[in-house]
Amino acid sequence: MNKYITLVLFVVVLFTTTSSAQQSAIYTNDLVLFHQAMELYNNKQFLAAQNLFDKVKSEVKDENIQADCAYYIANCAVWLNQKGADTLMEDFVEEYPTSVKRNAAYLDVASYYFDHGKYAYARKWYDKVDTKNMSRSELEKYNFNNGYAYFKIQRFNEAKKYLNKVQDSEKYGAQAKYYLGFIAYEGDNYKEANELFDEVKDLKEYNKNLSYFQSDMNFKSGDFRGAIREGIAQLPTSKAAEKSELNKIIGESYFNLEEYEKAIPYLKAYKGRKGKWSNTDYYQLGYAFYKQKSYEEAISEFNKIVDGRNAISQNAYYHLAESYLRTDKKQQALHAFKNASEMNFEQQIKEDAAYNYAKLSYEIGNSYKTTPQVLLGYLKEYPNSEYKDEINELLISSYLTSKNYKEAMDLLERSRNFEDKKVYQKVAFYRAVELFNEGDYPMAIRYFDKSLSEQRDPVFTARAMYWKTECQYVLNDFEEALLGYKEFKSNSSASQLEEFRDIDYNLAYTYFKLKKYEQAAFYFDVFLKQGNADSVKEADSYLRMADCHFISRKYWPAMEAYNMAIKKGGADADYAHYQKAISYGFVNKNDRKIEDLLAFLNNYPNSVYKDDALYSLGNVYISEQKINKGIAAYDRIISETPKSSYVAKAMLKQGLVYYNENQGDNALSKFKKVVAKYPGTEEAVQAVNTARLIYVDMGRTDEYASWVKGLGFVNVSDEDLDNTVFEAAEKQFLENNESAAIHGFEKYLAQFPKGLHATKSHYHLAELLFKKKEKEATIPHYLYVLNQPRGEFTEQSLARLSQVYLEDRKYEEAIPVLERLENTGDYPQNIIFAQSNLMKSYYQLVNYRKTILYAEKVLSNPKIEKDVKNDAHLFIARAALQTADVSRARAAYKEVEKSATGELAAEALYYNAYFIHESGEYKASNEVIQKLAKEYSGYRLYGAKGLVLMAKNFYALKDAYQATYILESVITNFSELQDVVAEAKTTLQKIKAEESKTNSSIQTDQ
Repeated sequence: MNKYITLVLFVVVLFTTTSSAQQSAIYTNDLVLFHQAMELYNNKQFLAAQNLFDKVKSEVKDENIQADCAYYIANCAVWLNQKGADTLMEDFVEEYPTSVKRNAAYLDVASYYFDHGKYAYARKWYDKVDTKNMSRSELEKYNFNNGYAYFKIQRFNEAKKYLNKVQDSEKYGAQAKYYLGFIAYEGDNYKEANELFDEVKDLKEYNKNLSYFQSDMNFKSGDFRGAIREGIAQLPTSKAAEKSELNKIIGESYFNLEEYEKAIPYLKAYKGRKGKWSNTDYYQLGYAFYKQKSYEEAISEFNKIVDGRNAISQNAYYHLAESYLRTDKKQQALHAFKNASEMNFEQQIKEDAAYNYAKLSYEIGNSYKTTPQVLLGYLKEYPNSEYKDEINELLISSYLTSKNYKEAMDLLERSRNFEDKKVYQKVAFYRAVELFNEGDYPMAIRYFDKSLSEQRDPVFTARAMYWKTECQYVLNDFEEALLGYKEFKSNSSASQLEEFRDIDYNLAYTYFKLKKYEQAAFYFDVFLKQGNADSVKEADSYLRMADCHFISRKYWPAMEAYNMAIKKGGADADYAHYQKAISYGFVNKNDRKIEDLLAFLNNYPNSVYKDDALYSLGNVYISEQKINKGIAAYDRIISETPKSSYVAKAMLKQGLVYYNENQGDNALSKFKKVVAKYPGTEEAVQAVNTARLIYVDMGRTDEYASWVKGLGFVNVSDEDLDNTVFEAAEKQFLENNESAAIHGFEKYLAQFPKGLHATKSHYHLAELLFKKKEKEATIPHYLYVLNQPRGEFTEQSLARLSQVYLEDRKYEEAIPVLERLENTGDYPQNIIFAQSNLMKSYYQLVNYRKTILYAEKVLSNPKIEKDVKNDAHLFIARAALQTADVSRARAAYKEVEKSATGELAAEALYYNAYFIHESGEYKASNEVIQKLAKEYSGYRLYGAKGLVLMAKNFYALKDAYQATYILESVITNFSELQDVVAEAKTTLQKIKAEESKTNSSIQTDQ
């Protein structure tokens, strides 16, 4: 039994010993691997160490070793900058909260981030560190690093808390004082900063920066000499960035000491913050140049001040304006004074700038407001100004020089205190002339009457008489016009005026319009005998004098005058030749009449009077029993002028000649052609009536009855009733009983819609409705006339209907009517009317090719008036712009500019400036815009467009201030012009974006 027990014990001991030896071997092996990992870690072979720690951690059962492995795995991840390293460390702390390495982990990670300059990350880990069991050296390092980390992220209050704890540290004290001094410096606590910097100034690693700080502190505390001394001493050894700042301190110190010449090189050497200057920087250098009388250099700096909104900017803009004035740049000075006058920081500068702005507005004009408005605005804001009398004098003169007579009149009539009636007389006169040129004759008369109500200047009194009379003449009030011209001629001041030269010509025409032909001829003769008529009026006077004699049946004097008109040439020479030929017939000189008509047809083959001449020639041949030649003349009308109103008359005449020559069948053939081609016309009715006689003579009445039944415009059985109803309506028409006439013609057309007089009734009814301004109602009646063959009412109906369509902006409907009028019109004025309105209509329909085509047709006519010619040039210019034909547009606007007034002149001037801008001549473009501002400031659209263009010019000339200020002013002052404001905003945004690259004061929307 003892042996048994001993054996059992041996077995147990053996088993125990064997098992323990195995565990010990494993544990020993893990420790070896752990120590190998530690050795790799200590040798900074972090990746290999990390892998080995990871292996040990997965195999070892000892929780302490597992915790150490987790710590080192995370620590290696930190050193290796592996993604999620901080998460590994946090996992370690969470999994092993009792590990002795927990605090070390926080400190190691914080130190790692600190050493790598990642101070915000370092701060995160320093906050986790427990400082209770730290040694003194560890605590000093912790406090310094923590304070420095706060310092680097510019949380100075927290930084001071930690740095103050190591001020007396042997290792960290000097560094702590330096950074504490810097914190005091940044907080403008210069006394504390100086004390701290003094303690470390002997240390080389810090001393190199201290001169800059001390120079800056001297500057900020008002010791400019000290700042200069310290700064100049430091300049040679300073870094590039510090050198720039030191130059700024030295330059600004000299500036504050008013030693501007010395300040300039240092201010110029400043490189700005992050490469950008501020408005204050530009102001100081600009003002230094200004004080040295270097005005161009001053302008170059001042005009970089954009978006200024403080007292410095107001001061800068005022001195910028002064610099512009010194260099004779008045337009630029105007804007700068305006800007300074609108700021409320320095009242004296504000008032003085307003005064200069008002004076310059008077001198060169103003696109924002009329000059009188600016001057009155100054007087209102500064009623007790020492310049009050001077501004009042300028105000009086400005009413005339600004040419904005409408606004001037409004201001004069609103101002109860204005006592200069002489100025009122002149301004009212000029406003009336303006209205006259715009075609508003009734309103022009009102203003001429206002001028005549204050007869202070006899010259303007006489001129107002004359031009008021011109209005009355244009309005067909010839009786009043006659009295007016006579009154003007008897005025003692009139003989010295330009208007007096043509007074007899005007009197002659007025008598002519009144059908007092003997008096008209007398005054035409008086006018011609004076010998000072221009060539156009001279030829016209001979022509009209001839017409007077002709109408008065004084044919020989008429022919003498027509001969003179032919000799003088001109646009109406063909008419004179034709009239002279006709006159021979009235003195029984048919041979001469025939001779002259043939000469006329030879000399003027394209004359509008060709059909008249051929018709007259045919008639005279027939009267001379030269039947074949007469028939041939009528045939020429039919073949050579097929659209003439004389075609139907010629065919009818041929039929009548054949009838009188007993050639019944030939006559019937012609009459039937008239009826077939021109049914319903007067000629067709006469043809039917004459054919009836022939059929009766020939005993072929059944044939006549059968023919007439097929005609829709005549009903033999109703003919008497037809005539009776029509004559009743026509009687009311001839007696000017308009309402009764309208009722009568409507009644006739209701009974006889295709009656004998349907065309004439429709025409008269349309004219009556047109006169009553019921223009829409005229359309079907004019269309009826136009749907009939050409007759005596065709041309006038074309003119009237096109006018109705044009007034209602129905351009597509107007165009075919106008084209027909152009192609078939007999009267030159109707052809001009058609062509000029085709030009306008095609422009409205965006057909620029045809716009130009018709404008050129208008210009090729020598008989057009000045305003029609201006319109033609204008539409060529506008259409050419739309088709990018710049050279043609530019040439056309130049023509408009020569004689246009009012808004057309403003438009022409603007585009002149625009084309000059496009060619790169920016200064010249601005000169034209200045003229636009001075002479046409009342036309706000082109004033605003001109300002935007001026801004672009200034920016191209490197004047950013002028460009931005003008654009901002446009946006503020012209809000009603949305397209112009939109362009101004876009341009302003681009300029600011570009300027913000070098100017830190500029705020952009981006």
